[in-house]
Amino acid sequence: MKPSAQYWIDHLRLLPHPEGGYFKETYRAETEVSLPQFAGIRQVSTGIYFLLTQGNFSAFHRIQSDEMWHFYAGNSLSIFVIYPNGVLSEIRLGLDVENGEVPQAVVPAKCWFASRVHEQGDYALVGCTVSPGFDFADFEMADRQALAESYPSHSTLITTLTHS
Repeated sequence: MKPSAQYWIDHLRLLPHPEGGYFKETYRAETEVSLPQFAGIRQVSTGIYFLLTQGNFSAFHRIQSDEMWHFYAGNSLSIFVIYPNGVLSEIRLGLDVENGEVPQAVVPAKCWFASRVHEQGDYALVGCTVSPGFDFADFEMADRQALAESYPSHSTLITTLTHS
């Protein structure tokens, strides 16, 4: 029998995440780096556990670093990525590789992205590694109207995966 979402929330001590779901930071590198595209110093890398339940979503947002996603448990996760040129892709994060899922994937820096548990699932437990490390100064939550105006061909998905 697979553990429930509540099992993972309790045992990993996950907390509500501002963009939706639950998380816990698990790693923040001691090594720091100063790069011209960032205002200030960043850790070389950071990592979190992240859990989404069916009916909830991680709203469209973007960060200034690459973010690698890792699948751990539960059901597959759909990650929707809108590239700066307007191309939309869906990454299916999971273990059913014969049906197009991948156990890890990267969302490139500066892309808008959102995620939700794939149609039939209860929850997805994943990990995210950000390099250079995550800093809320580099985090931008999408404005529904502005993002839909920028990418009108994706407005239905944007409306579904943003907060009003």
